[in-house]
Amino acid sequence: MSSTVLPFHIDALNAMKKYPENIFYKGNSKLLEKRALSIVGSRQPNQYARHKTQELAAKLASAGICIVSGGAIGVDAIAHKAAGEENTIVVAATGLDKRYPAINAKLIESIETRGLVLSQFADGTPSTRYNFVLRNEVVVALGEALIVTYADKNSGTMRSVEFALDMGKKIYVLPYRIGESEGTNMLLAQGRAEAIYDLDAFVEKIAPSPLCKIQAEDEFLEYCAKNPSYEAALAKFAMRIFEAELQGEIVVKDGFIELA
Repeated sequence: MSSTVLPFHIDALNAMKKYPENIFYKGNSKLLEKRALSIVGSRQPNQYARHKTQELAAKLASAGICIVSGGAIGVDAIAHKAAGEENTIVVAATGLDKRYPAINAKLIESIETRGLVLSQFADGTPSTRYNFVLRNEVVVALGEALIVTYADKNSGTMRSVEFALDMGKKIYVLPYRIGESEGTNMLLAQGRAEAIYDLDAFVEKIAPSPLCKIQAEDEFLEYCAKNPSYEAALAKFAMRIFEAELQGEIVVKDGFIELA
C-alpha cells in the first residue's frame, strides 16, 4: 500500500516553525480529530520507565486520548503498543514505503492498518540524522502536551523538549532518583516540567471522567441550594458559576444565589 498525501490541513502543525510541504499518510486520518498527547523518551529506558510508560499510555488511551510518538525502539514503541494500534499515531522519519526501524516493522504495519502513520517525507526518502529532528518537531506539535518518560541530558529526546518549549506546550515527566533520567530531572530542577506523581490523578486531570463531572456539578448545585452569597460562590466555583448563569441553572437576587 503506497502512501497518500493528506488532503487537509492539520491545525496543530501551525505550531511548527514551518508547516511541512506535504504530509503523507497511511491509515485512519480521523485520529487527527481526537485529543492527543505526545509521549517520547529514551531508546533504552530502565525497567521502571518501561513499566510506567506502558501503564500511563494505556490509561490515557482508555480515557479517550490518542497517543503520538515516533515509532522508535524503547519508549516510543512501548507507548504505541500500550495505547493500542487503533488509538495511536506514528510519525516516521523516512518515506512511508519503509518501516523503520526494522525491529518495529510489524508494529508499524499494524498501525498502518488500524491506526495512523504520518511522514513529511516522500516515498524513497531514507533515514538521516536531520530527518529525525524534523520528525520530532511533528511529534511534539501534534500533542496538546509533551510527556517525557525517560531521557538522558544529551539525548535526542531533549531536542523534542526544546520544540515543546518553543511551542509553549506543557511538559510532563516522571520523577527519578539521582543518576537516573538526568535529562528529565534537570527539567524539574529548572522548573521547565511538571512531575507526574500519580498516574490516575494525572489522567483524571487531562481527561476528567463523566462521573467526576457529574459529582462536581452536584456539589455545586447542592451548595447553591443553600442560597449562598454571590461573592462566596464565586470564590469557591468561579468557572462553574458563570456557566450556570448562562445556562439558566441559577439566578442572582440581591447578592444571593437561588436555584432557577
